Amino acid sequence: MTVQQAIEALHALPRLGAGQPGLARMQNLLAHLGSPEKDLPCIHIAGTNGKGSLAVMTASILTAAGYKTGLTISPYVVEFRERFQINGKMIPARTLAALAQKVLGAVDAIRQEGGDPPVQFEAVTALALLWFAKENCDFVVLETGLGGRYDATNAVPRKLVAAITRIGYDHQELLGDTLAEIAAEKAGIIREGCPVVCYPDQPDEAMGPILAAAAEAHTSIITPEKEDIRRLPGKRLENRIDYGGYRAALALPGAHQADHAAMAVEIALALWRSYGYEIPDDAIEAGLAAARMPARIEVLRRRPLLLLDGCHNPDGAKALAQTLQAAKYEENLVGVLGMLADKDYKTMLETLAPCLAKAFTVTPNCPRALSGADLQREARFFMDAEAAPTVPQALRAAVRYAEDHNLAGVVVCGSLYLAAEARPWLLKEAEK
Repeated sequence: MTVQQAIEALHALPRLGAGQPGLARMQNLLAHLGSPEKDLPCIHIAGTNGKGSLAVMTASILTAAGYKTGLTISPYVVEFRERFQINGKMIPARTLAALAQKVLGAVDAIRQEGGDPPVQFEAVTALALLWFAKENCDFVVLETGLGGRYDATNAVPRKLVAAITRIGYDHQELLGDTLAEIAAEKAGIIREGCPVVCYPDQPDEAMGPILAAAAEAHTSIITPEKEDIRRLPGKRLENRIDYGGYRAALALPGAHQADHAAMAVEIALALWRSYGYEIPDDAIEAGLAAARMPARIEVLRRRPLLLLDGCHNPDGAKALAQTLQAAKYEENLVGVLGMLADKDYKTMLETLAPCLAKAFTVTPNCPRALSGADLQREARFFMDAEAAPTVPQALRAAVRYAEDHNLAGVVVCGSLYLAAEARPWLLKEAEK
């Protein structure tokens, strides 16, 4: 099996299961694979926005401290292998193909036994755990895929720290219609005696279920104080921070990333206080500075600006808009926008509008995409918008419009599917 065949076979598995939600399918799959998860020390991260950024920062700190650190992120942006990393390096293609064959063999065995076959995310998570166990990782940083309580990653028993990023509205059809319901699902990752690190600006409605889950598990919640998170002076879109004396220049712009950095510091401190792991202060600062993640308000060029963001829900769009406005980019950018039909795209458009003098709308490469034409019809109520036939045509038109009208640059956002398609083109443009 080639790596491409392996990826296609994993993607051919169903996205959602037919039965009742639960961990039985995942636990059965792991049992067929020899229970690779049972001895892995994990840091488990749930939330609506910022899970990936926090996971990358945390893993980067642990790697800087000298620990062999596995990391899962979901979804990937450019390459499927991004989902599996050890010490910042993606899984080798041959290893991915070999482990995928093993996982798919277990899936076939379950089918032949008449069991409930695993879904795509369960198979992918099992593959990651197999690799981390095979490589004897000191730590594994696991990002949930959806929710928490019944997420495949929640089958991992040995949790050292749980972390919950900001709760917002997304996937309501599966998680619930209120922030309290969504938070209750996310808080399902909390386990007995496992310290919990919480986002410093969590909505009040979400905090109730998180506090209740922590109390039931007889564990403490650690929440960074907002007044302790200081953003230091710097250039546009620079993110220099000081949290409790820990200083770093983050490669990820935005006040929300300063909040995630504070959470990552608290995770490292919890590992030391609760378990005695040695994580030097200089490793915390170096790890924060080294953390990188594509399409998270990613600045590919500063002048003229080329910026890529995978925001795909209102909270993500708000974080992007606030970051651009703080950098004084109001109505001074051209947008290339592509969104999914099952997201709250109207709120996203309204949120992004103050930053954009013009927008070109496109159709992301996803079956759930809103067409560029339909998005343009909605966008014109908030901004000057024009539909483009393809993503490359939209990108070229946006760069040309920014040049012709002496604007600050181009921002591409609205979906990770759009980000994946646009990023290679933007990288080439940035090199000119």
